[in-house]
Amino acid sequence: MAQYMEIKAANPDSLLFYRMGDFYELFFKDAEIAAQALAITLTKRGKHLGEDIPMCGVPVHSADDYLQKLISLGHRVAVCEQTEDPAEAKKRGSKSVVRRDVIRLVTPGTLTEERLLDASRSNYLLALTRARSGSLDETQSFGLAWIDISTGAFRVAESDAETLSADIARIDPREIVVSDNLLDDAELRRLLNDLPASLSPVPRALFDGATAADRLSHYFGVRTLDGFGSFSRIELSAAGGALSYVEKTQIGNRPPLDPPSREAGDGRMLIDPATRANLELMRTLSGERGGSLLAAIDRTVTGAGSRLLAARLAGPLLDIDAIHRRQDAVELFHSETMLRERLREYLKAAPDMARALSRLALDRGGPRDLLALAEGLSSAQAIANLLARHGALPAEVDAARESLAETPYDLGQELSHALTDEPPLLKRDGGFVAEGYSADLDDLRRLRDDSRKVIARMQADLSQELALRSLKIKHNNVLGWFIEVPTMQAEKLSADPARFIHRQTMAGAMRFTTTELADLESKIASAGERALALELEVFAKLQGQVIAAGDLIKKGADALSILDVATALAVLAEAENYVRPRVDGSLAFDIKGGRHPVVEQALRRQGGDPFVANDVDLGGEGGDGDGRIWLITGPNMAGKSTYLRQNALIAILAQMGAFVPARDAHIGVVDRLFSRVGAAEDLARGRSTFMVEMVETAAILNQAGPRSLVILDEIGRGTATFDGLSIAWAAIEHLHEINRSRALFATHYHELTALSARLERLSNATVRVKEWEGDVIFLHEIAPGAADRSYGIQVARLAGLPASVVERARAVLDQLEEQDRQKPVETLIDDLPLFAAVPQKPAASATTAEASDELGEALDAVDPDDMTPREALDALYELKRKRLGLKKGN
Repeated sequence: MAQYMEIKAANPDSLLFYRMGDFYELFFKDAEIAAQALAITLTKRGKHLGEDIPMCGVPVHSADDYLQKLISLGHRVAVCEQTEDPAEAKKRGSKSVVRRDVIRLVTPGTLTEERLLDASRSNYLLALTRARSGSLDETQSFGLAWIDISTGAFRVAESDAETLSADIARIDPREIVVSDNLLDDAELRRLLNDLPASLSPVPRALFDGATAADRLSHYFGVRTLDGFGSFSRIELSAAGGALSYVEKTQIGNRPPLDPPSREAGDGRMLIDPATRANLELMRTLSGERGGSLLAAIDRTVTGAGSRLLAARLAGPLLDIDAIHRRQDAVELFHSETMLRERLREYLKAAPDMARALSRLALDRGGPRDLLALAEGLSSAQAIANLLARHGALPAEVDAARESLAETPYDLGQELSHALTDEPPLLKRDGGFVAEGYSADLDDLRRLRDDSRKVIARMQADLSQELALRSLKIKHNNVLGWFIEVPTMQAEKLSADPARFIHRQTMAGAMRFTTTELADLESKIASAGERALALELEVFAKLQGQVIAAGDLIKKGADALSILDVATALAVLAEAENYVRPRVDGSLAFDIKGGRHPVVEQALRRQGGDPFVANDVDLGGEGGDGDGRIWLITGPNMAGKSTYLRQNALIAILAQMGAFVPARDAHIGVVDRLFSRVGAAEDLARGRSTFMVEMVETAAILNQAGPRSLVILDEIGRGTATFDGLSIAWAAIEHLHEINRSRALFATHYHELTALSARLERLSNATVRVKEWEGDVIFLHEIAPGAADRSYGIQVARLAGLPASVVERARAVLDQLEEQDRQKPVETLIDDLPLFAAVPQKPAASATTAEASDELGEALDAVDPDDMTPREALDALYELKRKRLGLKKGN
């Protein structure tokens, strides 16, 4: 217990898995936490300070399953192993404790075990640092560095306060490492705490920018980082922090990381976290992968390909040439069906080489990782040969072919020759080296497995040589193996004492041994241990060869994932009837027959009606003018939100290099995508549904620009009618006059459709419906024009509201509509100035002062507390008429 407490004191923030024989044991508070988290029995062992010591444990052979559960709950685990043989400890005394030490800290962002990782998701550790102090709303620079030690990926970038949350959301890290002093910033701490990633504060020294370059150079064995690119000081600080944390958690082991690669902050479409959530890009609002856009488009056949597809979906490109290169690759495999299918068959046989390589480099790999590399290298060779025979290839495919051509095929053949077809998971189990690879190993295995046959052959040879049919070779626990002959026949053996050594005389028999038999006995006794030791030597040799060829293996693995994504997107395009979009630098957004990729597939699975395709054109004249705004009206359940989302998803698919669900598509690059769709609340931060809506809308109106695409749904619906209408009205004018963005704006405020007469780039569109015998039929078609009603009562009836409630609602609606016809709200529009033309308040004159006095007297006569909303509106009209009358009189 003294040893345990000493090790625990050095790792206070981790649950300590303390190795005792075949179990990892936990004690004290760790045991209580783990027992509850893992639903295992909490027991006790011994006493400390007069109190029972709580204890629980998990078997070593199934520890990964328990680790996975603890990590998913946000715990960190320190794995403490025996670092010496118990026999060595006994030499120091019978009561000596076996030496133990922590060999690894297991955290969410540093996992490498296959069973702890999601094959289709990258496992990023993100280090975040800031260039200067100040609150989050000030102009400041942030450094980001993210590492996936399971594959070796290592990237850095700069961010700022405006884009930080969007950049983190794109990376989607499992763990965020941050200097503890940064958490003093309440706004930054709140932002980080809101993220699903585990947060790990570390000492500020880990992010020391002055030494970061030297630490990185030392790790990668170079004198300068210039060969890796140009990095800012804040990027180096973040990279140094990430690397230091990896070294801290791996305790001496060095994962095979790629050199840091810089990502330009303006190279990808900016998508903020709210938009990602609203559009359900990677996961649904409930957190499930199924039902997301990623799940709908993923046709990859390898784990690495699935991860690359997710990365491309998370960060659509802005570089038009890069988008075209990806499209060219998809185009090739879309048209060359035979080539695509043969290539995918090879890909299916290619395991996850990058993760297997990482485990081997960290000495956590096993024979199956070696076999995975053998199979992967074999697939790489076959694919390289297949592509080499094809002729001219698109740039992205040809670059992948060149990388595959450089992979070490001879190493793959060596691994295939050395390993059995079904090796064990752990190298300590032995039995993974194939027969025929090592003659010495084969001999040891024969001794271990066929010792009786070997002894029987020796007995037969001696019996024939000495002509003694009664000669036997036997075994007991005292003498071991020995030769036994009847006393009357022993003279033949006794006559050659140099060869036959007398061991024992029995009544009627004599026992002998020979040097050959003694050597054989020694070999048989240690054959199992020696065979395992020889296998471990073979493993270490092969492991060393793999690590030495690590860079070429990783290049080949990356190439396979690129080909997997290209062929998968081609399969998707063919199966779902997608087309190649035209992507350029214009402001076009012209989509013919667009469809929602997720909803379309869901309808097909359910056997429902086919998806109704719709058009949109938000570009200016020829795609060169300012973007347009479509104001979309129509009833609930008619498909407005689906229509809004599908156009945003089509933009993302186009700029990630995929084909899109449409009949035709022309898209000018979208630099920022904003979406405010659906209702949500943030009770933990004291935000109502309406407050969340306003916060997200504010972000859009403050950040959107001419190249942005804005998707807004039902702005202002969470407050009183006139408040909401006013906010929606002002938001449309701001988008039109200030942001000048391409936008889709869905609303139930039909009054807003009158704005199209005054805003030149605003067009009205509506979702078509039909009424039939009191019911509403949704056609899901978008057409020019405006809806004059929302059909809310019909939808309420379909939802099952009691008939009496529905009838009463109809009566109230009829009365309200009659009043509105007498004094419609639309009449206000002609009298209100445009957003950008709101005049400055003029200096007061004698005439305006008189008008002000008369209006003031009328206003004094109004008591808002005693008025209904309708009476208040009537009073507002009366005041406006007075003002207009006074102006005419002047």
